[in-house]
Amino acid sequence: MSVKVVAFVSVKPGKEDAFVAAARICISASRAEPGVLHYDLWREVDGERRFVFNELYVDDDAVQAHMASDHFRAFGATARDLAAARPSITVTHAVDVAD
Repeated sequence: MSVKVVAFVSVKPGKEDAFVAAARICISASRAEPGVLHYDLWREVDGERRFVFNELYVDDDAVQAHMASDHFRAFGATARDLAAARPSITVTHAVDVAD
């Protein structure tokens, strides 16, 4: 069953470019993982202008493999210093609505 992960990250003022640079490395490597179907970074237009990770995996095992990867762990260590708060992460499973 496919898994969608959406993560919102608020970054400290003035640290946005450093965050994007670190995310770029992680995203590039993540997109090459066998269980990753989609992995993008967005930024809110209004409000806090948080960064939004939009991720899609083939299954829960692919999510776990991603979280255990060296590039994800390295990004997490860097992002902790750049983030203004803990990220808000939502993990969802697909709902089959076909007839």
